[in-house]
Amino acid sequence: MKHVRALAIKFISSLVLLYMILGVAFDMSFGNVFLISLVLGVVSYLIGDLFILPKTNNTIATIADFGLAFLLIWLIGDSITYGDDIVTAAFASAVGVALFEYFFHKYMDNQILIKEDDNRISTLRYQTEASEELTPRIPTRKYEDEDEL
Repeated sequence: MKHVRALAIKFISSLVLLYMILGVAFDMSFGNVFLISLVLGVVSYLIGDLFILPKTNNTIATIADFGLAFLLIWLIGDSITYGDDIVTAAFASAVGVALFEYFFHKYMDNQILIKEDDNRISTLRYQTEASEELTPRIPTRKYEDEDEL
């Protein structure tokens, strides 16, 4: 259920952000923005948030999400629109998405990707043994510190 909530937050935020950039500034229709937001939200959640973020840090995952957003917005926007400057729109949208993703990754780290191993309290008690002997004694050999009887 927590992944559904995170995916819904990501989709709604991306839809609002991309509509402000692509719809208002670059005059793209709401249906096209909705499709781009849907595809970008699912793909970037699976690749960026569930695969890259747990293995790396927030900065690397944000850079990866920037590249992924630019590529997806450019490819989808180029295939569903015609005659527009889609590269500039994709770059501006990817910058906005990357800024949002930076804060979304913090939410993911704190709320969604909590590792159960970090919260477990160990009941194992380890103990080490120490002795005075540093080297073993060989019974057939004579040593200087032994008293002769």
